[in-house]
Parts: sequence; C-alpha cells; structure tokens
Amino acid sequence: MKLYHHPLSGHAHRARLFLNLLAIDHEEVFVDLAKGAHKTPEYLKLNVFGQIPVLVDGEHVISDSNAILVYLAKKSGDTQWLPETPAGAAAVQRWLSVAAGQIAFGPAAARLITVFGRKFDAEEVIARAHAILEVIDGQLAGRQWIADVASAHPTIADIALYSYISSAPEGNVDLSAYANVNAWLRRIEALPGFVPFQKTAAGLAA
Repeated sequence: MKLYHHPLSGHAHRARLFLNLLAIDHEEVFVDLAKGAHKTPEYLKLNVFGQIPVLVDGEHVISDSNAILVYLAKKSGDTQWLPETPAGAAAVQRWLSVAAGQIAFGPAAARLITVFGRKFDAEEVIARAHAILEVIDGQLAGRQWIADVASAHPTIADIALYSYISSAPEGNVDLSAYANVNAWLRRIEALPGFVPFQKTAAGLAA
C-alpha cells in the first residue's frame, strides 16, 4: 500500500494517521506541492483533481481523504471505526460532511492564510472556525467521541475532524475556550499508533 502525501496537509494527515492507527504497513511518498508535483501528468493519472492524498492499494487507487478513511475502515473489517448499522453509518457520514464543509472553510482555511499565504478573509474564516468549534464542543459534552454518545471507541469521523482542529491555533484560532474539544484531542493523541500532524510556527503557534 502506498500513500501520496505532504506533511503539512491536514487532509493527508487524516489518511496517514488512520493507516498508523490500524497498523497497516505502507509506503509514504512525498508530493512536493511547491514544485507542482501534484499537477504533473503522472500524478493526474492518480487523481484528476490534482489533490493529495492518494492511496494506492494494488489495482485500487483512492483519492479524497474521507474516501480513503472509508476504504481503510472497510478493508480492516473493524466496524467500530465505521458502523454497519444505518444509524451508526449515518452519524459518521454527518461528521465526514462537516470535515469537508465547515472544517475546510473554517479552521483549515484560516491555517491556509498563515501557513500557505492564501488570500482569504481572515476575520471571516476565523469566525467560521469558532462557530463550528462551538457546535463540536457542545456535541462532545458527555461523550468521548463525536459520532456516538454511547461508544467507547472512536470512528473515522473523529479522525476526519482531528487534524485541522488540532492545528487551528496556527491559523489564529484560539482553542482555549473549548474544554470538551481539548479533552477529545488528548484522547485521540493517546490512541495506540497515533502520529502527530507536523506543526508550523504560524499564527498563535508562532
């Protein structure tokens, strides 16, 4: 199994983190975004959108970080990560959508300004970040993991949300007011096989 990634991409970290939590042997291939390696003809054969990460497993090529999480959960056969029940699967999908939506346009976008120089409106995206963090903090009240109040095991929803929330201070998003979120971050970081998301000296982390 081969993972094409960049160490500063939260999307790539999701996939890398889950591979390690599952203890799946894999090769990591660095994609040099600064040199446009993700836009070469060779890479575009793997992902027509020119994005990272991409997972190659034999004849199967999976792009999109959340799709990779689903693939790996199914391949592992461990239904704790992705429940088989309709309600459980729907609960996980709800938060995968949040990871692709409010997280991408909130804390992830705020970090893109400080780490990669993107020209977003900082005030707007930081406000979006706090709006979704308030929701997540409320949802985590009385539960260990985001998708199921009764579960003692994380799901891929937790993995999808982790990277950009943990690095939110790099985008000038202060996490200090979110006690439940911070406790949840520590629980993920205590999981066997956890690998950290590479930090940068940007924003509040400077």
